[in-house]
Amino acid sequence: MTTHSDFQPAWWLPGPHCQTLWPTLLRRRICSSLSRQRLELDDGDFLDLDWAPPGNGPVVLVVHGLEGSARSHYIGGLLGELHNAGMHAVVMHLRGCSGEPNRLARSYHAGETADLAAAVTAIRTRYPDRRIAAVGFSLGGNALLKWLAELGAAAPLSAAAAVSVPFDLAAAAQKLNRGSSRLYQYYLLRALRRSLRRKAARTPMPINMARALKATTIWEFDDLVTAPLHGFADAADYYARSSSTACLSDIQVPTLILHACDDPFLPPHAIPAAKALAPAITMEISQHGGHVGFVSGWRPWRPQYWHERRIRDYLETTLDDTSLPD
Repeated sequence: MTTHSDFQPAWWLPGPHCQTLWPTLLRRRICSSLSRQRLELDDGDFLDLDWAPPGNGPVVLVVHGLEGSARSHYIGGLLGELHNAGMHAVVMHLRGCSGEPNRLARSYHAGETADLAAAVTAIRTRYPDRRIAAVGFSLGGNALLKWLAELGAAAPLSAAAAVSVPFDLAAAAQKLNRGSSRLYQYYLLRALRRSLRRKAARTPMPINMARALKATTIWEFDDLVTAPLHGFADAADYYARSSSTACLSDIQVPTLILHACDDPFLPPHAIPAAKALAPAITMEISQHGGHVGFVSGWRPWRPQYWHERRIRDYLETTLDDTSLPD
């Protein structure tokens, strides 16, 4: 089901770039007291989970976006909302994003689902009697949707939400290389190159580092780094096999998707049509909101982050549904 959301952008943040950049640059980071758990993986690598202060309700796994972390602007506010609702949130750091490079040459990508499975298994082991939900942002949202589609009815979640997902990775890469969206491409590439240098300082990298560090587009970086490190033929193969857009009809867990038509990371034509969605999906489309922005409120000194309350409300309602399996 696709509906129009009730999001109303702040009058003082017009346009997608103001919506996107305000929280990125000016939002005060909400610092929760987080407790770290390290998961040792079967391939010799590790994942770091950061647990928020406990609640007695369901456990909610939160997955950040490209080069994000528990310190990302969109994480702290959501953790607060979930805690206020009595839920116990935990942030899953994608490989190499927790402040320490991961051990292997490979890292993470938009279609990686095995690490999500490992994190949920760890949660189930720790809390065998609680319902589990998950929230994914941007790249993390794409991975979450893809994982839910792969498992269908066997997915061990009771609810999910995804925000500002690059459903079609090729279209997203092309969008980031056009017009003003190149600002975000520059920012992301700088972060990716920094992470790559840190990794190469301690782990042999079976790629052409000189060319990789000179990549000028996301597509080129994925062609030189992401694809070869993760078993894809090239960037086009990686995008085709990892995009969530083609598998949304297979999701059977109740899932909320929030997206803005003016998202500078994805062209409007790449937003999935209603006919591509499974009945379990509720997609709420806003005309405005940018990329993980959704800033509302009348007073600039008291901004409201609409998507955080919307996710909280959706999870509360869905997880309280007694017809859901435990």
